[in-house]
Amino acid sequence: MNILGFGDNVVDRFVDRGIDYPGGNCVNVAVYARRLGADTAYLGVFGDDDLGAFLRTAVAAEGVAVERSVVRHGESGVSTLHVRGGDRVFLDYNGGGVTVREPLVLDGDLLAYAASFSLVHSSVYSRTESELPKLAAAGPLVSFDLSDDEEFRTPAYLDRVCPHLDLALLSCSDLDEAATRRLLEAVAARGAGMVLATRGLAGAAVYDGRTLVTAPAHTADAGSMADTMGCGDAFLAGFTVSLLQDGWSRGNPPAAAALERALRHGARSAHDQCFVEAAFGRGRPTTTAGPTAA
Repeated sequence: MNILGFGDNVVDRFVDRGIDYPGGNCVNVAVYARRLGADTAYLGVFGDDDLGAFLRTAVAAEGVAVERSVVRHGESGVSTLHVRGGDRVFLDYNGGGVTVREPLVLDGDLLAYAASFSLVHSSVYSRTESELPKLAAAGPLVSFDLSDDEEFRTPAYLDRVCPHLDLALLSCSDLDEAATRRLLEAVAARGAGMVLATRGLAGAAVYDGRTLVTAPAHTADAGSMADTMGCGDAFLAGFTVSLLQDGWSRGNPPAAAALERALRHGARSAHDQCFVEAAFGRGRPTTTAGPTAA
């Protein structure tokens, strides 16, 4: 059971704390899955600035292999935010820096390396859409975070990525139950093997094209929470690790009981993440000026 995070890394700059933390959807999933017992790696581009070195060191310190990632000349991605009422509020984003501007192309050895994993995870923030057909053809399961942005829910975008996905993740905390189900069905109809929707305190649902399985959230005491950074990524890590432990593969799709189990594991992972500072801790004082909190 091994999982590869393929795509984005970013510095999460909490202006209210004056602390920079390592993060990024694909980094987070690799770190959380490692903490759950999987062998994991991260494959992407680090900037050659001080923040890039900070990111690479933090990810490696979590036991996530980074040796096949590359360092390129350019700035690291920085997401600026603060915490309000326990929830993280995004203020600014520099576009992802060189990580997103010059993403990796999976040819030759890199594609063979990615294909050696049970599951490869990427996201809309990584500019890896062109690599999804290669990954799907190479053999590993492919998961992909579709976020909650409408630009990534257009028919054209879904038609581009869904046929190559074994699991699509959607953040649906802004949708009611009926709208969530319609979206799950639409994504599955465009080719995704399974579609997982997280809805915050309203729980989560997964649809495999035939069966819809739901589970409640694990609620947390807001007064003791650190913040909600990474909760969706933690849910995905718990969900996928559980399915892989149950033998999930392209030739062995999970039964309803395995999906129920995976949803419970995902909910527990998301709950536990609420008590972790930022994505996975390892922060350091901000040393570079950035936007201030509104």
